[in-house]
Amino acid sequence: MIVLITGAAGPTGQAVAEHFTEQGHTVIGVDKQPADGVIGLDLLDRAAVEALAARVKAEHGGVDGVVHLVGGWRGAKDFAHTELDDWSFLHDLLVRTLQHVSLAFEPLLRDSADGRFAIVSAKAAEHPTSGGACYAAAKAAAEAWTMSLADSLRGTSSAAVILVVKALVNDAMRAAKPGAAFAGFTDVRDLAQAVAGLYERPASEINGTRLDLTT
Repeated sequence: MIVLITGAAGPTGQAVAEHFTEQGHTVIGVDKQPADGVIGLDLLDRAAVEALAARVKAEHGGVDGVVHLVGGWRGAKDFAHTELDDWSFLHDLLVRTLQHVSLAFEPLLRDSADGRFAIVSAKAAEHPTSGGACYAAAKAAAEAWTMSLADSLRGTSSAAVILVVKALVNDAMRAAKPGAAFAGFTDVRDLAQAVAGLYERPASEINGTRLDLTT
């Protein structure tokens, strides 16, 4: 398969890329900053994202997976101290990048014989905290956008899915805080397996669903 991973240079992107590569699939990694095996691309540049989609189609014939892993967090100590600059930052990071990627690659996913589009959301979108208004709202918006993509893919062999976590954890985080429990966190390797597992179920069964990885 041909699998595109955005946010590929981070620990989560690396884990997902490693999992698919080990299975013999072709991984196209994209991140804001270029790295070894990762294409440098600003996902806020819609024209550049559309050019990438055209390049992927020309060089590989299409795409079978898009895993959108661009993430980040900002919050306040309580609701009254919320900074709307944080909303602007998170809107661009969590929503605008998703919009550009999904709009550019939706036609390729529609043409795939077994395509999957996945984002990672958070329990915070369901249960916002007093200081997490900007983050929760951005995650909720990203979920709504992905559900619209899922509706667009209905009736095809592709699916758009939301993977829900409390938070993600990786080996570097554990090494930095050896005594921390990271209770309820999802390991990035487990997330990678969950993404791969989307191909084990029919598109019609999972399209437009929220898969909770915290349970």
